[in-house]
Amino acid sequence: MTLKTMTPGRKQLIRISAALAARDEKSLKTTLLGARAVDRAQVEEAILQSYLFLGYPIALNAFALWREISEGDVPAAVEDDWEEWARRGEDVCKTVYGGQYEGLRRNVRRLHPDMERWMVVEGYGKVLGRPGLDLATRELCIASLLAVLGAPRQLYSHLRGALNAGADQAEVEEALAVAGDFLSEEGSAKNRKVWERVRTRASEVEADSPSGP
Repeated sequence: MTLKTMTPGRKQLIRISAALAARDEKSLKTTLLGARAVDRAQVEEAILQSYLFLGYPIALNAFALWREISEGDVPAAVEDDWEEWARRGEDVCKTVYGGQYEGLRRNVRRLHPDMERWMVVEGYGKVLGRPGLDLATRELCIASLLAVLGAPRQLYSHLRGALNAGADQAEVEEALAVAGDFLSEEGSAKNRKVWERVRTRASEVEADSPSGP
């Protein structure tokens, strides 16, 4: 198996996501200053998707800082298309969760049926299914954000999601290493344990898969 080499641009987007979750304006400013060489639209997408996990205040403050640093034009708004978002959301969510997709929807529906619908249509359709950033990069960014945030259950899901979306294990480990720059050793150790569970599960699934004709 040939391991991928993470591009500097992708790594910087992951760092932005981790810095957002750290909620340290000084670190975020330093990170965004370093992102001026990265594709502007991709930086916008990394910040934009963070509101799903960190809320509007964090995302809005980050955009204010980015506008100040980047001095670029504000992108045009995208027209609402809830029907398309629903369709796209199902496709993206299935990719991220793989064989766990139906179970995920049942579990969230038990918690609250509106939350299930919002997760698929808004989360995966309106936001994570947007063009401008590939799904593997989005999932690696989300994983680093959740690692810093300290959300092990969701981290487990999105570490798996990154693999399902096409990232390889070396890229996932690098994303966790980036997150570790914003964490104590104890926090990093907890995330490594989550990753070990994901990696073990991935190895078991691969071993159970048919090898071909």
